[in-house]
Amino acid sequence: MGTILNGFKEALLLIVSFDPEFYRVLFLSLAVSGTAALIGAAIGIPIGVALSEFSFRGRNAALTMVHAFMGLPPVVVGLFTFLVIARSGPLGFLELVYTPTAMVIVQVILATPIVAGFTHASMRGVDPRLGLQAMSLGATRLQAVLVKMREARAGLVAALIAGLGRVLAEVGAVMIVGGNIKGYTRVLTTDIVLQTRQGQYEYAIAEGLVLILVAVLVNAMLTRLQADKGREEVEKRVTGYPA
Repeated sequence: MGTILNGFKEALLLIVSFDPEFYRVLFLSLAVSGTAALIGAAIGIPIGVALSEFSFRGRNAALTMVHAFMGLPPVVVGLFTFLVIARSGPLGFLELVYTPTAMVIVQVILATPIVAGFTHASMRGVDPRLGLQAMSLGATRLQAVLVKMREARAGLVAALIAGLGRVLAEVGAVMIVGGNIKGYTRVLTTDIVLQTRQGQYEYAIAEGLVLILVAVLVNAMLTRLQADKGREEVEKRVTGYPA
């Protein structure tokens, strides 16, 4: 119990003392995961929209693959990514291994299926009559899809946040491709593992608490978006117009 209490004290000291090493690790965590989530959204949202709104050969197989990839074991993803970008791998000439770029790549692979799956579910939840109504007023197929995307905007943002939450807590894959190098590729999750192995439990607990705080903030944003969307739907049903 004393170790846990000391961890809380250490967490407070780390935050208020502006420890340079801690903030370097924190900011790198946010930069890598944030970049990966945005890239994953740029790839995953179009995939999710296409799977929801367009009929094409192999769509069911593609959707099944997206759902399967949502549960990809991160360590396996890290291993295969490492084998591809290692010096002896097909992309070894790019010298990406043990760099923040490699960490972003592996997190993009993990985030994209999550974003695509959430996007597909959000778009399927929009009343299909909305797109048909837009087309009856002269909109093209693409414009009708954009109208539905606007209606599902809260769900699309939720998909982005879900992708961010997925990669922010990742440790195995980023440790494999990043190497947990101090001052270069060390992030909160990998540093927690290192501090625990070295017996620095208070410091590890402190970093864990900060990571939990970030996760709570992400989930609070998701909850707020869902609440706003629900309130907007109620107002539209009652008054016929959004707030």
